[in-house]
Amino acid sequence: MKICLLVIGKTDAEFVRAGIAEYEKRLKYYIPYEMKVIPDVRNTKNMSEIQQKEREGELLLGQLEAADYVILLDEKGNEYTSKAFADFLAQKMLTSMKRLIFIIGGPYGFSEEVYKRANMKISLSKMTFSHQMVRMIFTEQLYRAMTILKGEPYHHE
Repeated sequence: MKICLLVIGKTDAEFVRAGIAEYEKRLKYYIPYEMKVIPDVRNTKNMSEIQQKEREGELLLGQLEAADYVILLDEKGNEYTSKAFADFLAQKMLTSMKRLIFIIGGPYGFSEEVYKRANMKISLSKMTFSHQMVRMIFTEQLYRAMTILKGEPYHHE
């Protein structure tokens, strides 16, 4: 199984890019992983929030395959402890799915079409984080989950 984090727009902050790179480097020893960046939608000043979400949704949906299991990182999603998230991933790894896709939406969230395509939603916290920080936090949590599954000392209970 391959895990893909699908995001809108590049990561501007160097410290966030460095954090993401560090956890991506560590993840390669555990599972095939990639973060795929969809370029920002252009000319958003002339678009309503709904139009921008719809355009971003089209771009996101264009990256998906029919068999993908799609999880939105969404404030209204289920919350997991790190251990429960690791157990969830372990369960998914036992299935025959090829790709597990996590999606971080744009500044206004997801279009209705993206919500309809999603298999589930996960929330990383009740707090709000910038879209760029969510990338790093998610990547770290994915790495943490892999170390939990391997029984390694990175995660302490």
